[in-house]
Amino acid sequence: MSLYDISNTALVIALFTYIASFVMFTISITGRSFGGAEAGAARSAARGRRAFAVAMIGLGLHLIFFVLRWIANRHIPVSNLFEFMTFLAMMIVVAFAIIYRIYRKPLLGAFATPVAFIILAYAMVFPWEAQPLIPSLNSYWLYIHVTTAATGEAFFAVAFAAGLMYLLRVVDYDAKGRRATLQKAGIEFTLFSVLIVVGFILAAFTFRGMGYEAAFVGQQTVEGQTTEVTVEYTMPPIYSPHGYELVAMDSFLGSERPLMTAPEWMKGVNAGRKLNTAVWSVLFGIALYAILRLAFRKPLGRVIHPRLAGIDPEDIDEITYRAVAIGFPIFTLGALIFAMIWAHIAWNRFWGWDPKEVWALVTWLFYSVYLHLRLGRGWQGNRSAWLAVIGFIVVMFTLIGVNLIIAGLHSYAGV
Repeated sequence: MSLYDISNTALVIALFTYIASFVMFTISITGRSFGGAEAGAARSAARGRRAFAVAMIGLGLHLIFFVLRWIANRHIPVSNLFEFMTFLAMMIVVAFAIIYRIYRKPLLGAFATPVAFIILAYAMVFPWEAQPLIPSLNSYWLYIHVTTAATGEAFFAVAFAAGLMYLLRVVDYDAKGRRATLQKAGIEFTLFSVLIVVGFILAAFTFRGMGYEAAFVGQQTVEGQTTEVTVEYTMPPIYSPHGYELVAMDSFLGSERPLMTAPEWMKGVNAGRKLNTAVWSVLFGIALYAILRLAFRKPLGRVIHPRLAGIDPEDIDEITYRAVAIGFPIFTLGALIFAMIWAHIAWNRFWGWDPKEVWALVTWLFYSVYLHLRLGRGWQGNRSAWLAVIGFIVVMFTLIGVNLIIAGLHSYAGV
């Protein structure tokens, strides 16, 4: 076996180890205990320690993947979307481990480990093949910039998990007022958004397992030169690329042609395919949400809420703030300062208003506002938790939306 084969195997085992850890963390906080409250708390703590140990085994396997791929690549594996997202997932587990060792709250593991393994599963959708570095990426400043930015974002992910956990803990599902209704709707929408990401993963692996293929051909003009381009789909084309002709399509549910054409204003060779992928992700997310609603016969937030009874919300609020406080200076160094140094080396300018640069700045400003409101205005509890949740949504748009949808100098990450 090659180093790539061994590293890839370690990564797959790490994914399932993280899932096992999540199940164990969930059991540690929801499993029945006998012998009184004190004995039950002791058993819950013991289960939490075992779940944490399993998570650390997964982290060890993840590190094996990272080191072996680094050796095989001969450069740090953070140069494309698959490598970066696997690194981000690994750093989320590292950030969780640090916060867990400080606060010893098993409940945090039940919310943080799913974030890690969902991002890892998302990474696995993209091509695993190693790719040579393009010249502008061949700089050690890139490695410093990417790794520190990802580490800061990992702590933001832990803050998101804790913030969502806080909201699920304190929301009053029996209240009928406008404020309570908005709170419940916001929580449900957040959970639904997570299911859309899961839907993308399920859609990608489902159609990949089916071996689905479709292809379109059209003309692309770049700098006055027109060439014929083929766009290949791995999901049934609900939307075909605008101005492209169908050349091959596997039948799906009796359909032999795309249902619609992507809007004309959506420019770029892959715009139609990206829209098609987004639609399938939403459809799978809706289906998954509907299945869960039918199974539980109540909103998902209401299902989770009772399981958090007995948890001190002030502790969760403190964890949310602490994770942001640790992650913010690391993100500042990686996403802004080191990024500008590398940009000057690669493109002879510190700042160019590239979409990724703009959204990195938006992310930094958002968390700056979070810390200002938290420390200067005393925003704690609900308002602080919502900012932590929304902030990580901004982070994920910067990582996923900008990389895959908005064209720019950082579009290589979507390859």
